[in-house]
Amino acid sequence: MEYKASITSDFWGKYQELVRTEMIPYQYRVLSDEEDVKIERERNDRSIPNEKSHAIENFRIAAGITTGSHYGWVFQDSDVYKWLEAVAYSLENHYDASLQKRADAIIDLIGEAQEDDGYLNTYFTLEAPERKFRLLAESHELYCAGHYIEAAIAYYNVTGYERAIDIAYKLADCIDRNFGDDENKIKGTDGHEEIEIALMKLYHLSQNEKYMSLAKFFLFERGKNPDFFEEQRQEYKGKPLLKGLEDFPKTYYQVHKPVSEQKTAEGHAVRLIYLCTALADYAYSANDGAAYGYCVNLWRNIVDKRMYITGGIGSTVIGESFTLDYDLPNDTMYCETCASVGLVFFAYNMLKNEWNGEYGDIMERALYNTAIAGVAVDGRHFFYVNPLEVVPEKSKKDPTKSHVKPVRPEWLGCACCPPNLARLVASLQKYIYVTDEGDVLVNLFIKSDLKLERNGKRAKVTMDTEYPQTGKVYIKISGDDGVIDRLAVRIPAWSDGYIVLIDGKEEKIKADKGIAVIENVYAGMIVEVDIAIGIKKWYANSNVSENMGKVAVSRGPFIYCMEEVDNGKNLHLLYIDRDAVPEYEVYDETFGGIGSISCKGSRLKSDEKVKPLYMISPLREYEECELRFIPYFYWANRGENEMRVWVNER
Repeated sequence: MEYKASITSDFWGKYQELVRTEMIPYQYRVLSDEEDVKIERERNDRSIPNEKSHAIENFRIAAGITTGSHYGWVFQDSDVYKWLEAVAYSLENHYDASLQKRADAIIDLIGEAQEDDGYLNTYFTLEAPERKFRLLAESHELYCAGHYIEAAIAYYNVTGYERAIDIAYKLADCIDRNFGDDENKIKGTDGHEEIEIALMKLYHLSQNEKYMSLAKFFLFERGKNPDFFEEQRQEYKGKPLLKGLEDFPKTYYQVHKPVSEQKTAEGHAVRLIYLCTALADYAYSANDGAAYGYCVNLWRNIVDKRMYITGGIGSTVIGESFTLDYDLPNDTMYCETCASVGLVFFAYNMLKNEWNGEYGDIMERALYNTAIAGVAVDGRHFFYVNPLEVVPEKSKKDPTKSHVKPVRPEWLGCACCPPNLARLVASLQKYIYVTDEGDVLVNLFIKSDLKLERNGKRAKVTMDTEYPQTGKVYIKISGDDGVIDRLAVRIPAWSDGYIVLIDGKEEKIKADKGIAVIENVYAGMIVEVDIAIGIKKWYANSNVSENMGKVAVSRGPFIYCMEEVDNGKNLHLLYIDRDAVPEYEVYDETFGGIGSISCKGSRLKSDEKVKPLYMISPLREYEECELRFIPYFYWANRGENEMRVWVNER
């Protein structure tokens, strides 16, 4: 069944317009060194390059158009590729001839930089041709290749530009010649997963089994020889490409054991989540139940024990990594924007394997919170790290919190997140529905249209909703009968209930695993689903020591936070009253039309004027106050100030 969705939602339509009108042009100017921009290091580390991007210039030099040296990270090429993928989806949403002309020129430039055998990476072409594929733990060669292949597929599908996909096939075939089980091929993987996702997408486009076979090789070769990276380092004793990476444990790369034996989420969070994304796609495409089981093992550990309430993952700046079960510090965490973007990808591929509402719930949690918190409302400032607690002075003076920015920088030395978020938002329509033959699952409640074609017949699904302001969702089926057999709707686990009406008549439809299925769909059918949305107070598992005695507030998919601008300084002195009834109010468009929450609370009077640092009889005087919470995604848009998600309760 062929399908195509488009977004008509005000909320998400504005975000897609932000990508088109601000993020894409701005990011191009930064990548081409045309923007006067302050580039911040994402933490206090002088080795992080932050003078310029130089990403597009690297391609010009590699193509022989200009002269010079490579500048930036070894994986700098991927910034351009993700930007290009965002352009592809944006062109699909809103055609722009001048933007396509610019993107065509970038693709032509990439083609000129590609070597005759298909190899493509500006750093190694310019600076270290003798190191190609010889230091895979650090090189990011296949990581960058994967991002180009993903971008090329998206761009070709939208524009039909043949050169984009020709470069991708040539690159994938180069990798296929060099890696695999055959004698004289490299039996190893890249230190950063991504090529696996791209090869699966190339398989879907081409239906050429060799690309899925190569993806399978990378997925299941990882961890077979845990010493592979060290053996390569010993064989080629050159200067490290990324200093310090050699000191990270095998878990950082997910090579400590084969994926079939990995039961806990370990190491660099983005790497792990990209591995899971590809593995879930492979499981679905190959109908491999065992591979899906491996995905479930890792999903359960992430969601049950290692994920923040905002949908963020990664508990430490050291290696941008997972740590251990229930270790979820709020003020030193990592929660990289890219990791939550990847969690959306993983969840969607899990939904293709099994209609389980939890996958959509987690996708929604990551999307509405940590992901879009990664960009300011102006589209020109970005978070790499998404904290749950910030005191600006600590970020500036405590070296262990240097990665916790109190406001979004204009750009980052490692700029993986801005274009990654742009490509997700621009392609969001692809995650609203899940289709399988004659079945359609409504996964995200976003006002949109879905056009379907099956066996020469055509149908359309029109979804109208003001979600998440309200839980009312209207779905109309039009076109030919026989295109859609079953229509399913995800019922969020946080909801207190739901009502389903078909053509105005209430139907008792029980949700199984959070999915309500409507059989016997016909043209003209109107389905109304009313999902109960209310304010919730959340409590962490008692093993999460940082959140004992604290509560978090949500409404619908949004997690809320307190900011100093609304509540004054020293947010740690504020308490929400246990019996207080929070109130929801929309009074302007300040938070993108999403309302704020107010609640009765109290403030502990500060001991700041008391001379002793420690005392036997502490002063504990409280005064009543009104607490105000705003949607987490919007924080840090009103200047530098304190922020906190988890609040004391009394």
